[in-house]
Amino acid sequence: MNTPVPVSFEFFPPKTDAGYDNLLKAHDELKTTNPEFFSVTYGAGGSTQERTINTVIELNKRGVPAAPHLSCIGSKADTIKDLLTTYKAEGINRIVALRGDLPSGMVGTGGDFNYASDLVTFVKQEFGDTFHIEVAAYPEMHPQAANLDADIDNFVRKAKCGADSAITQYFYNANAYKHFVDEVRKRDCDIDIVPGIMPITNYSNLVRFSDACGADIPRWMRKALETCSDDVQRIQRIGLNFVVDLCQDLIQAGAPKLHFYSMNRSGPTLDILKQLS
Repeated sequence: MNTPVPVSFEFFPPKTDAGYDNLLKAHDELKTTNPEFFSVTYGAGGSTQERTINTVIELNKRGVPAAPHLSCIGSKADTIKDLLTTYKAEGINRIVALRGDLPSGMVGTGGDFNYASDLVTFVKQEFGDTFHIEVAAYPEMHPQAANLDADIDNFVRKAKCGADSAITQYFYNANAYKHFVDEVRKRDCDIDIVPGIMPITNYSNLVRFSDACGADIPRWMRKALETCSDDVQRIQRIGLNFVVDLCQDLIQAGAPKLHFYSMNRSGPTLDILKQLS
């Protein structure tokens, strides 16, 4: 399948054998779009570290580069260095460098890193240009930021520590992305900022995810989806139209690529890409 801009996809490490089989099936189906890479998430404080490592290594052998998320909060420098040495030996050359969240109940960082910028600096110092470093961006502001300007300043600082490109938190307001990119460019930072796209398949799950991560669901979108009640097919049809329109707007605005939060499923993302193609 030809896509209008390069694409990539995010997976989370499955907990069961059946989940792993489903992930590999989704991988093979999404692979038909010729993605740049597949990323694999990492739990709070590295709580899914072993599953992430195994999943990334297996996917990387399947013909498309795999990029592990690497969260640093609560981690020691030696542990991060050992993990990156393992990835390097396995031929993995892209990472998603994140601050991450502390495990529930943990007080204090308990590690050598306070921010993602510390991790980016460390990776560059220890491994040079071995890894293409992705970082996170928050067009609607990080939930813990004092204000949007401060958050954009923090992003630019992180990028200038050595990040190669960025992937945003998902959003449904294209203007938020456009404003964020404009402000970043004004601060003399020119790395690619790739929109993160979340397909809409279940309204209650979307509300829960969005409330947890600070992503805004525009009022008009909420109202349209609320009228669907429990009509899953209607929610998916309306959600598909919303997200396709969002992607088209972003592409027209100059988004260099699209990164899809696939939730280990291929169907909803492929439906979007078929419309865009």
